[in-house]
Amino acid sequence: MDAWQYLLVLGACVAVTLPLEIIGGARVYRRPKALLATLAPVLVVFAGWDVIAVRGGQWWFSERYILGLRLAGLPVEEWLFFAVIPVCALLTYEVVGRGAPGPRSRGGGRARR
Repeated sequence: MDAWQYLLVLGACVAVTLPLEIIGGARVYRRPKALLATLAPVLVVFAGWDVIAVRGGQWWFSERYILGLRLAGLPVEEWLFFAVIPVCALLTYEVVGRGAPGPRSRGGGRARR
């Protein structure tokens, strides 16, 4: 069961934030081009950083907590982390931004005092 922990945590993150898309109206998944444009730099920078650190011996992953499938030296769970966590953050940002008064508000107006 330990090998599934990383994936279970990622799954829990998705499960907790998915209602923000459906109920909260975040519209993150409904804009795939914008989502990919947002995820690409995150993936390139952080995966590149991890690959360099793993190959240099400064970073490693416990075999106990991963399934063992690797791509470019990184566990598949780590690749999923670079997609799941930014998407969860985007969902949260969109919903919080929608409800907050001020320039980020979708209503177009500023809050009245």
